[in-house]
Amino acid sequence: MTDGRRLADTGWVWDGQAINGQWSLSIFGAGEGTRWFGLRRCCHMFHRNNALAMEKLADLDEVVCEISKWDNERVEHPDYPGLGAPLRMVHDGQMARKIAEADKVGRLSLAYPNVTAVYDDDLLGKIKNEKITPREYARVREAARKHNPDLKLWAVVYASELEPASWDGFQDCIDVVSLWVWDSAGVFELDATVETCRAIFPGKPIILGCYLRDFTILEGMPMDRLEFQWNKVLEYTRNGVIAGYSILGGFLIDLHEEQARWVRDFIAAN
Repeated sequence: MTDGRRLADTGWVWDGQAINGQWSLSIFGAGEGTRWFGLRRCCHMFHRNNALAMEKLADLDEVVCEISKWDNERVEHPDYPGLGAPLRMVHDGQMARKIAEADKVGRLSLAYPNVTAVYDDDLLGKIKNEKITPREYARVREAARKHNPDLKLWAVVYASELEPASWDGFQDCIDVVSLWVWDSAGVFELDATVETCRAIFPGKPIILGCYLRDFTILEGMPMDRLEFQWNKVLEYTRNGVIAGYSILGGFLIDLHEEQARWVRDFIAAN
């Protein structure tokens, strides 16, 4: 059954200025990629969760804030100390950081009601490396809801991680599944992937992730795979199989302009 939703009503963009393709900085910063795609919902990444950032995003309908943080780390040039160039990106997904960021976003959401959720990137890797138990992980969701009981927790889950035993006990800590296919060749198996995800996380809304870049080959998403995935997004959205989709990301628009423009046109047409 088709529910009549348009793609523009259900889409999110992962947004924030980043080191673009390991070579340069994107011209698109927080919220700017979201608006470029004609969307109204943003996954805020790469930058601080603070009032200044939320002010910049206050005109959007919804904002989800990164709590498993991607930080910029300065790499000193041997001949020019103190210039702080180039930068490298480092991921901090430790429990203490997640809890602190979740608490911070919960406080911010009281002043900025369009902040509706937090998201935890690359979660399973940290669960395994740090041997985090479901009981321990529940503290992240509790921190997010300490100040705002309506705040939701999104968890990034990859198609390669869809083993039921890996998530046993964690389902109750997760409100929304952010599902991604890391290797773009896997998009041709999306029907089975989504079905398996729904079985592991019964009743949980799924936001299907859509890359502009295939990070396994360090190139733009091959166009045949991109088009296949987006036709699946349209099918799943119309049939209510997924709650929405997210694009990664705004910071890749100028690196992969062909893919980005195709996606923008597809959203506008549907």
